[in-house]
Amino acid sequence: MKNILENKKILVVDDEPDILETLEELLYMCQVDTASTFEDALRLLKHNLYDAAVLDIMGVRGYDLLKVTHKIHIPSLMLTAHALTPDNLKLSIEKGADAYVPKDKLADIPIYVSDVLTAKEQGGRPGFELFSLLKPIFDRLFGDGWRKKDKDFWDEFEKKRDHF
Repeated sequence: MKNILENKKILVVDDEPDILETLEELLYMCQVDTASTFEDALRLLKHNLYDAAVLDIMGVRGYDLLKVTHKIHIPSLMLTAHALTPDNLKLSIEKGADAYVPKDKLADIPIYVSDVLTAKEQGGRPGFELFSLLKPIFDRLFGDGWRKKDKDFWDEFEKKRDHF
């Protein structure tokens, strides 16, 4: 079976050079373009087609980039360390992110990108499955009851996931 990542074109946007370098290495089987600013990312999006995007939230206006990638139907994974909060997780889902990945799970990024691309090929919305897989990590990071603040949102999210 062919690796779904093989020769896929991926845009990676982060303001930390070491993160960009690490992601390039981890996604070695892909064609990776990197940008360290919002403006550079917009320029790349204007002139290239991408199979997926990995966007940092802080430092590069990640949510503004997510708006652009969502509008042009590029599956997007939000990557964060500093913005790792329940509110940012919810906002990422609301804005159309296909995954929300803590930077301490960076080594697993090929798995998350593969899942996003597989779901897209199968006509599904990958976010439901990926967010569910990461739930134990969010529970550990955010503590028990973190979903209570936005109970209606999370209940609706679970219903959508169960029907998918």
